[in-house]
Amino acid sequence: MDLRAYYSRIREAEAGLSADYVVIMSLATSEGGKAGVPTEAPRSIAARLLAEGRARVATPEEADTFHELHRVARDKHAREEAARRLQVMVIQPQDADSESGAPPERRKQRDRS
Repeated sequence: MDLRAYYSRIREAEAGLSADYVVIMSLATSEGGKAGVPTEAPRSIAARLLAEGRARVATPEEADTFHELHRVARDKHAREEAARRLQVMVIQPQDADSESGAPPERRKQRDRS
C-alpha cells in the first residue's frame, strides 16, 4: 500500500467536506460492513472512511431524515425522563388534616363545626 497516495486521498476527501460533522452512509464491505447505515462523524473520520471506500456522503434528504429521527428520539427521551422525575402524592381528605400540622384539639374543633 502506498501511504502517500492513501493520505493524499484522505486529505482530498477532507477538503471536499465543508461541515465539522458530516452525515455519512455506510457501504457494504468484504469484512461484513452493512450498507445504508447513517452515521454522523467528525470531518477527519468521515474523510478516512470515504478514502477507504467504506462510506459515502449522505444526500441532503438522507441527512435531514437522520437529524429528524434523532431529534424525535431526543424529545421522547426528555419526556420519559421528566415523567420519571415527576412525583405525585395522593392524600385522602381525612388524612389532609393530620398532614397539615394542626394540633389534634384544633382539628377536633374544626370537625365539629
